[in-house]
Amino acid sequence: MTRPAPVAEPEAVAVPASAPTRWIWLAAWPVTAVFVLSNAATPLYALWQRDIGFSKGTMTVVFACYIVGLIGSLLVSGVVSDRVGRKPVLLPALGLAVLACGIFATATSVVALMAARLFTGVAVGAVVSAGMAAVTDVAGPDRKRLGALLASCAMVLGAGLGPLLAGVLSETLPGPTVTVFLVEIGLLALAFVTVLRMPLSRPAAAGGGGGAWIRLPKVPRGSGRQLFLGIAVFAPGITSTSFVLSLGPSLLSGLLGTTSRVVAGAMAFVMFLAATGVQFAVKGLRVRVILVGGAASVVAGMVALTAAVWTSSVVLLAVAAILAGAGQGMGQLGGLSLLNSTVPGARLAEANAALNVGGYVPAGALPVAAGYLSDGIGLTGGATTFAVVLGVLAAGGGVVAASRGGHASG
Repeated sequence: MTRPAPVAEPEAVAVPASAPTRWIWLAAWPVTAVFVLSNAATPLYALWQRDIGFSKGTMTVVFACYIVGLIGSLLVSGVVSDRVGRKPVLLPALGLAVLACGIFATATSVVALMAARLFTGVAVGAVVSAGMAAVTDVAGPDRKRLGALLASCAMVLGAGLGPLLAGVLSETLPGPTVTVFLVEIGLLALAFVTVLRMPLSRPAAAGGGGGAWIRLPKVPRGSGRQLFLGIAVFAPGITSTSFVLSLGPSLLSGLLGTTSRVVAGAMAFVMFLAATGVQFAVKGLRVRVILVGGAASVVAGMVALTAAVWTSSVVLLAVAAILAGAGQGMGQLGGLSLLNSTVPGARLAEANAALNVGGYVPAGALPVAAGYLSDGIGLTGGATTFAVVLGVLAAGGGVVAASRGGHASG
């Protein structure tokens, strides 16, 4: 078998830098649309739990099926995107997201919810690798930081809009577990048209490098330090928001005595609004400062979470959610900025996949462990244990970023 020629040109998948700025924003829309689906089910779990009957531990397992699908997708979508192009990965992913909407809308069992979450994870995995790389491709080599900013913000904005839409629509319109997914199908249809028209060129034959098509995502030699620094802060950040998404409604029920889906959706929306806003606020800072700030925000959020569950304070729970969102936002922006500054365009989707694998593994495992622990020792004890463990991990990530971040590009 002939060994592929080495990749030398980052422009292998990039369009010219003269692409209109509006297309950078439009290229971010498919990322937003799919991430709306990623968390749209969050406020609805209480309804399914009532109708189907399952524990908090089972709820976190349903949530974790999303992580399994996402990580499985990341093992292949980044490499395939770099080799055959962004569109051939994004279009099937959008179709799978539509299928997930249909399963959610008709779910009558835990198995159906697990399948819908699994398919959602696969679609999201394709979007965080191929979709976010497409935004950078459209931005071109002269606007890489703008591309990283919009790709990252599109992800967290969609993640926040999903539960807000679900909460409001389920409380105000018929079909509380159906309507939001019909609306989401419309959003995905617009994303499909956007991808078809997106000004992207096909990659060169050597795009994506050599090796297996299905593999653990990696970065080119010389970019490992940037990947490690990004994961060190991004992983605790996205794990903290995953906890709020999976067990937040249970915490609200325990603290407020309410099962309002609007309140649960609004809390998730505010969390991700913070993740979006903080990225625009810190975009001009050095990447090292952004990463340290992200780690500090997660640590502060875990302190607030512990205080919230011990004092039954809804205000402190909201503060914890906002700090968790800010921590994810800064960790994500810092990680993407480091990769965009050092990884050639022909390997960028795989690099994005590697960053997200490193982040989503703990984001799936720790909330599930906290869910089952809460079933055994109570929600207060489970949440406190989670907060302590994640706070220590975030503090370690901050120390790494402070001590080694000065040697990283960006």
